[in-house]
Order: sequence, then C-alpha cells, then structure tokens
Amino acid sequence: MLRKIRITLAVICFVLVTWLFLDFTGVAHAWFGWLAKIQFLPAVLALNLLVVLALVVLTLVFGRIYCSVICPLGVFQDVVAWIGKKCRPKKQRKMPYTYSPAKSWLRYAVLALFVLALLAGAGSLAALVAPYSAYGRMASNLLQPLYRLGNNLLAAVAEHYHSYAFYAVDVWVKSLSTLLIAVATFLVIGVLAWRNGRTYCNTICPVGTVLGFLSRFSLFRIRFDADKCKSCSMCSRNCKASCIDFKTHTVDYSRCVACGNCLDKCNFDALHYTAAMPTLADAFPKKKETKKKEEKKDTAKAEAAEPDATLRAFLATLTMGAATTWVKAQTNEVDGGLAEIQDKKVPARRRHVTPPGSLSARHMASHCTGCQLCVSACPNGVLRPSGGLLTLMQPEMSFERGACRPECTRCSEVCPTGAIRPITREEKSSLQVGHAEWIQENCIPVTDGVTCGNCARHCPVGAITMVSLGDDESSPKVPAVNVERCIGCGTCEYLCPARPFSAIYVEGHDTHRMV
Repeated sequence: MLRKIRITLAVICFVLVTWLFLDFTGVAHAWFGWLAKIQFLPAVLALNLLVVLALVVLTLVFGRIYCSVICPLGVFQDVVAWIGKKCRPKKQRKMPYTYSPAKSWLRYAVLALFVLALLAGAGSLAALVAPYSAYGRMASNLLQPLYRLGNNLLAAVAEHYHSYAFYAVDVWVKSLSTLLIAVATFLVIGVLAWRNGRTYCNTICPVGTVLGFLSRFSLFRIRFDADKCKSCSMCSRNCKASCIDFKTHTVDYSRCVACGNCLDKCNFDALHYTAAMPTLADAFPKKKETKKKEEKKDTAKAEAAEPDATLRAFLATLTMGAATTWVKAQTNEVDGGLAEIQDKKVPARRRHVTPPGSLSARHMASHCTGCQLCVSACPNGVLRPSGGLLTLMQPEMSFERGACRPECTRCSEVCPTGAIRPITREEKSSLQVGHAEWIQENCIPVTDGVTCGNCARHCPVGAITMVSLGDDESSPKVPAVNVERCIGCGTCEYLCPARPFSAIYVEGHDTHRMV
C-alpha cells in the first residue's frame, strides 16, 4: 500500500499546485494557497522556520518524501517517466532504467553556484534551476493560456444558452523571454525524465541535493535482505532514481525518493521499507492484472459508432461557441466598428515599478525566484515577468492592460517567498511604489486641442490636477502631478487615451515609502 498512498498524495498535491497557477478567480488561493508556502525553497527565502523544520524532520524520518509527493516538478518528472515507459516497446517497459553512480561533483557544484547567486542577490539566475519556480513557469506560460482558452470557449457556449456561469478573460503573452525559458525548461526536463527518470532531480536540482544529504540519515529507508535476493535486477531496472545496485545490495539514499517502485517489482520479498530498529514484515506482492478490457472497448466503439442527436447538437453548439469567441475577439479590436484601436506600447521607464509590498528593488531581486504565481494571480493584468538580465522573470508592473487598484492585495497574499510582503488595503492606499510623470508632446489637449482630464478624474488619491498650460484663459488644461501624493498605481497611465504612448506614465522607485 505504500506506493499507492504515495501516488495518491502526489497526484492530489500536483493537481492542486497546478491549479494555483491556472486559477484566475482567487478560489484556489483561498483554499490551497498554503501548498505554495510549504515548498522548500520558498519557505527558506521567506524565513518560515516552522515549515523548514517540518520538512527537515520529514526527510530525517521518511527520506525524500518531499521530492516524490510535495514538489510539483518531482511529480511532473514521474508523470513524464510513466508516459515514456508506456511508449516504449513491450520488452523494455518492465526494465526501462539501470543503476548509475552518483555524480556528486555536479550536484554540489550546482548547489554552490545556486547559493552564491542567492547571496549575491541574483535571484533570477538562481531561479533557472529552482524546482518549484521551474514548474511554476511551465504551468503559468504553457498551461494557463490553454486553461483560459477553454474557459472562454465555455463562456461562449454558456452565453448561447443564456447562462453566465463563466466569463471570458484575456489570453496574451506576458513576456516572450519567460515563455522561451519555460519552453526550454519543459524540453530539457521532459527529455531527461522521458529517457532516464529523475536525472534532473538527482544531478541538478539544488533542493534535491540538500534533502539528499539529509536523507542519508533517515530513519525509514529501503533495505535489502541479501539472503532472499536472487540478483534478478528488477529493482535496479525499475528504479527511476537509478540509485539501487543489486550486485552489491546497496541503495544510494541520497538519491532515493522512496517512491516504492522497487518494492512493487521485487518478486522475492528481498526489499523492505523499514526503520533502523524495527522491521516491517509486510510484503508488497505483485498483483497480476487481468485482461478483461477488450469487451468494454468493443462496447464503447459500438456506442460511438452512431452518435445521437444530442451529441451532434452539443458539437454544433461547441463549434458555434468557438466561432463566437473568435468574432468577439475581432470586434474588440475596433472602436464602434469604424476605426482600429491601436494598442498601447510600453514606455521606456528609467526604473521598473515593483509590486506593492516588495519593499524595494533590491529586496525583490534577492528574494524572488520568478515562479510567476503573482503574475498568474493578478486580476488586473498589471504584473508581468521582467525581461531585464538582472531581474529576469521577476514581476514588474506595467499598465497597458489595467491599473493596480488600491483595494487589491492579491499578489502579496499569494507570494510564497516573502519577495512581496503581505500588506493591508489601508497600507497599500498610502504606499508609494513610484510616481507619475507627464509627457507634453503626447497629451491630447496639446496635440489635438481638445479637453481631456481623464487622468485627473480617475486618480484614486487625488494627486493630479488640471492646470492651464499658459497664461491665456483659452490655453489647454494639462495635468500637474503632486509627486508627494502620488502612489504610482498607474490608473492615469492606463486610462490615458493617447496612443500608442500614454501622455502620463509611472516611474518606479528603488525603495517604497509611505505617503
């Protein structure tokens, strides 16, 4: 039962953590946001000593259970390895792996470089190999767009039936550089897992190296009964961590993730998962699977041969919903059907705007691992991954698609590393992350000679007033920004009608302060 329990818990954690990166309603974070905060590296960076101590104790007692149950990247490797095993020829499915010595020099070299990057404040470089962050980037950049497209399709179908249980959301590429990194990560880890199981986990992952060192002293571990072992090599050939040497009856506990595969495959009761003092005598006999699925497949084929009218109607509605979604996307690109709406372009800011609660640009750079959880959770489309070399993949604020509402604190609620500290709505409404600056040559009252004042009307803190540009009463009124009062929420930049560049935009501050 050990293997079945491990697989059940791993699937539950994997699905829920993935949902955290896909959900845009906030429901997942309200119930299961704690799953992100019990990940090892985020807990260390957030100085969550209770979680770190719990994970250390868990490893010292049961071994690397964290890697096979809690870590989403570890479970992702297991899923890919399982698919790769099923796709192999039948002769190789039972014995896809072989024992290989540990590459300790590579593991500890990567760990040393990882720690140095964190100490130097180069969190974006350390994030490239951080397991939780790597999976977060894949889920946020590769799976979330598909999830949102499916949601939009359901919204269109529901609207056809006069139901509003779903609502459409924007689907867009937040950062090309982060998307390319996510694709490269998926390919590298996917190929390694497909061919050799947990190669990445046991040779590159810094968290795996740390927990592997602790698991050498774990209480429960896989143990050989040399008298019963027949040297059939089934344990070694089914160990996805490549850590079992059947010839010497030894297990490299620094790489073993206690998955239970070897216990399930041993036909001679020669392997047991036991404590140091007591011995567990329960075996895990191999269950023979019966092959009675052909009748069910034949029945399913017979039922699918003639789809009924209900199925045809559903497919027609689904097609109509997809067409409606496409048409709406096209109509959103024009203003009243007469003129094309020109997208805003990102201004060349001298300083990036970091999210409220991040304290300073330095604090963000040293604590953020670029997991993209805050970017996925932002309901206003304000946060997006940075493309800068020193802040690569870390969140920054931009206001082409929305403004940072003073009452929204979602990013500070979901951040697991402490890069964005929890703040209240009251604190955010008076927290200055930047200030607005006016560009005269872009302002509509100056260029077109029409009255505007959109920025002043919608400023939530009243930091903008309209003043005459000249001494003449007929001169156009333009915005004047009270820098000491402005909090840098970006409402003015977002609502400015000037295209392609706003006439007013936000410059970030290196250190945040209360106003």
